[in-house]
Amino acid sequence: MFSCKPVYPPVTGWLEVGLSTEALQYLYNRIADAKGSAKGDLAGHISSSLELEDKDNWFTNNVLIGCANEFNQKFPYAPKGINTVGVNKLVLNGFWVNQQKEHEFNPSHNHGGVFSFVVWIKIPTNSEEQNNQDFLKEVNDSVASDFEMSYIDTSGAVTSYMYKMNPDMEGNMLFFPSTFRHGVYPFYNCKEDRISISGNLYYDKTTDENT
Repeated sequence: MFSCKPVYPPVTGWLEVGLSTEALQYLYNRIADAKGSAKGDLAGHISSSLELEDKDNWFTNNVLIGCANEFNQKFPYAPKGINTVGVNKLVLNGFWVNQQKEHEFNPSHNHGGVFSFVVWIKIPTNSEEQNNQDFLKEVNDSVASDFEMSYIDTSGAVTSYMYKMNPDMEGNMLFFPSTFRHGVYPFYNCKEDRISISGNLYYDKTTDENT
């Protein structure tokens, strides 16, 4: 009577990146040298956010530019303004560490720039244990301590991709278009800080002015 076949349109996603020991040690050193509050430019309800310095552009040149190249290869159909930007024209503008305490959170938000990233440095909680606490047992689909990526699917609906946070995720990074909304849910009954690093890559217009 009829024939049909499924159609799977291309969808832009993001990268999960495992950082090397060398890259992580570099980030630990940057955290130790962190100075100046970054809270003025941030959307979150987090008490401590400090500016970081990418000395000699080491993290940009050795990690981020490679991720931008990889993204453009994996998602060649990404929206105009992302994969059309030459990676040699990207600069790090905004680089900071968040030290999140219990009950603190980052609401759903996006960033400025072309690409953004988050590195999980220290995750002192386990999602399963967090969501099995007595006061959350009656909550459907509890998301305590979790990290959420939001995107619009092909039907036009806002959809969530949830990362169930636990210590095994330390040393990993998400690399994504800056327009992607994401957020961090609060954790409870833990006195250790949850530590993450974020930043944004922008298009460097000065490279055009100098050509």
